[in-house]
Amino acid sequence: MSPTQHVVMWSGGITSWATARHVIAEHGTENVTLLFADTTAEDEDLYTFNEQASTQLGLPLHRVSRERDQWQVFEDKRWLGNTRIAQCSMELKLKPCREWLEEFTDPADTMLYVGIDWTETERLPAIVRGWAPWPVDAPLTRPPYSDKEQLRAEARAAGLIDPRLYRLGFAHNNCGGACVKGGQAQWARLLEVFPERYARAEAAEEKMRRLLGKDVSILRDRRGGDTKPLTLAVLRQRIEAQRLAQPTLLDLVDENDWGGCGCFTDIAA
Repeated sequence: MSPTQHVVMWSGGITSWATARHVIAEHGTENVTLLFADTTAEDEDLYTFNEQASTQLGLPLHRVSRERDQWQVFEDKRWLGNTRIAQCSMELKLKPCREWLEEFTDPADTMLYVGIDWTETERLPAIVRGWAPWPVDAPLTRPPYSDKEQLRAEARAAGLIDPRLYRLGFAHNNCGGACVKGGQAQWARLLEVFPERYARAEAAEEKMRRLLGKDVSILRDRRGGDTKPLTLAVLRQRIEAQRLAQPTLLDLVDENDWGGCGCFTDIAA
C-alpha cells in the first residue's frame, strides 16, 4: 500500500530543497509536509532561503524548535559536543521532529524523506533503522545524479538566493557555520569570515571546560600520531601566530577536514 503522507526532513540546505522538489514532482503538494527543526543558531540567509523555497515549492514550512541553541544543550547535558557525539542533533533536531511525527502521522501510511545524496549511500541503512517504524526514502541517492554545485545552480535558476555560507566556502548551510561536527577547515573558515561567531564558540567551549573540570574540546589534534584535545583557543592562536607567513588560513589545517552535517541522519541504530 502506498503511503498517503510524505514528510521531507528539511534542514535548510540545498539537498533539502532538491529532495522536496523531487517529492512534490512525484506526489504533488496536497499531502507533503516540509518539517523544519530550527536550532535558533542558523545563519540569516538560511531563513531567507527557507522563505523563498517555501514560496517557490508552494508549501509552508512546519517549524518545530526547542528554542535553545547547541551551547545551551551542552550545558544542560554536561557534555561538550564534538565530531563523534553531538547531543544537539538529538535534542534540537531528532527529538522535536519525532514528537511531531508521533502526534500528526501514522507510520503505516507515512514516508519520510532525507536529503542525503548518492555520495552518502553508506549512511542509509543506519538512517532507516534510526527512524523506524517510519519508512525512509532518499531520492537523491538515485539517478539522475547531481552534485551540490549543480543543485545550487538549479535553485538560483528557480529564483532562490544562494545562501552565503555556501558562497563563503562552507560545505554545509547549518548552525551558522559553527557545527560541532565540522572539522578544522570549517573552524578556520569561520574564524576568517565570522570571527564573532568563532569567539562565541570559543567562549562556550572554555565555559564547558571549566564547568566539567576536564580537558575536553570540540576538535582533535592528531599531529605526531597521538590524538589529543585541540581547543578552539589553541587553533586560533596557531592561526594567528602564522597568519602573516601564510596566504590563507586553510593552509594551516587539513583543508579536507570539513566534517559532516548529519543532524537528521546520524541516528543511533
